[in-house]
Amino acid sequence: MNDPDQTKLGFLIHDVARLMRKRFQEIDNEFGLSSAQWRLLFRLLKEDGVPQARLAELLEVEPISVSRMVDRLAESGWVERRLARTDRRVRMIYATRKAREACSGIREITATVHEEALSGLADDERRVLFGALGKMAQNLYGPEAADRA
Repeated sequence: MNDPDQTKLGFLIHDVARLMRKRFQEIDNEFGLSSAQWRLLFRLLKEDGVPQARLAELLEVEPISVSRMVDRLAESGWVERRLARTDRRVRMIYATRKAREACSGIREITATVHEEALSGLADDERRVLFGALGKMAQNLYGPEAADRA
């Protein structure tokens, strides 16, 4: 690790992620969701009907944090809890119609933020960036890295 740029890697990745979350918050006047709530909704829009405990794992947060987040999202009509058919102790979380209908608007905001972040990068630079970040995730997480994206 003699390359001085490598010492900046973690800071750069963290800063870019933080700045993107901040930008989502700035644009998100219409929906009023926090970045953590966005992440939860995106997960549900990808695979609806996720156990609450699994959501905590996927989002890498404590189960109590997910429970509170789901409480707020349920109160606002974004998600609903249902008991699992196979185990009535397990609560499954589902996106509501409101969340699914807002999906296109949310995707537009996401595309705007991504385009802002990637502006000035040529298509080949973008491909290299995505490939490198994907490889880094795979190196750190293993084969399940693709599931986390």
